[in-house]
Amino acid sequence: MSFAAESHVLVYGIAEPLGSLYVPKMVAYGTPIVAGVSPGYGGQVVAGIPVFDLVEQAIETVGSIDTVLILVPPYEVLDAALEAMAAEIGQLILIAEGVPPLDMVQILREAEATETLVVGPNSPGVIVPGEVLLGTHPAECYLPGSVGLISRSGTLTYEVALELTRAGIGQSIAVGLGGDRIVGSSFQQWLQILEEDDRTEAIVLIGEIGGESEEMAARYIAEAIDKPVIAYLAGYSLPKGQPMGHVGAVVTAKIAGLGVDVGTIDSKLTAFKQAKIPVADRPSKLPKLVQQALDKVRT
Repeated sequence: MSFAAESHVLVYGIAEPLGSLYVPKMVAYGTPIVAGVSPGYGGQVVAGIPVFDLVEQAIETVGSIDTVLILVPPYEVLDAALEAMAAEIGQLILIAEGVPPLDMVQILREAEATETLVVGPNSPGVIVPGEVLLGTHPAECYLPGSVGLISRSGTLTYEVALELTRAGIGQSIAVGLGGDRIVGSSFQQWLQILEEDDRTEAIVLIGEIGGESEEMAARYIAEAIDKPVIAYLAGYSLPKGQPMGHVGAVVTAKIAGLGVDVGTIDSKLTAFKQAKIPVADRPSKLPKLVQQALDKVRT
């Protein structure tokens, strides 16, 4: 993982509406964006950043690229991602919501073959507070520190970060896994990344009802993660059996073949309890649990 101040970032779709809105904010934050790509806009400059028609042309001019932030509309994400991976760029962040599922299947197959880390789609991206903003995170919610945030929800990530920031507890990184039905990297991948990250002392996992992501994460934490993990789950008040959720995140257990209870709030709470992971019942309760975990680590 090289989401750091010394990395080289390319924004694909820099001339798109999202690019014109968020690229200046990222540049102002200090994000090392060295080039942009928007086919047909080559030769222009956006927020002081040179724009190219192709990723290959950008690399020939500015040198190596570590991360591509993709801001194009959902039906253009596949081509952008494949072009970036063909250029051997190892980290992709997909912001768009509603990328066609079969496009994501193709992206993930290629990502597996090329050992590319994919964040998103339908993701606010990644922020390393005080260093790098890659996406749409509101930077004012974050404070540099030692707590890593991994989340399925964009807005809940901001709320949790703000609660920690107000309590004086800084964050080492915040990652939005994405809210579409098929996403790139998983809780397990990021748990392992943060387990190996020297700056991260504790991890906050922000989950939702639907699917089995949290149950699988709980099992993985019990088996492979030594750093303290604290969880928050959204969906306590959803009526049982109600098929609704965050951009299709709720998949009925019968269709998924996971058993009638997998995906419910009770199933996830049980999984975290079995893994001895403390769970806050609201974001405002997280700072106390996180501080307790940090105190244990530091003593």
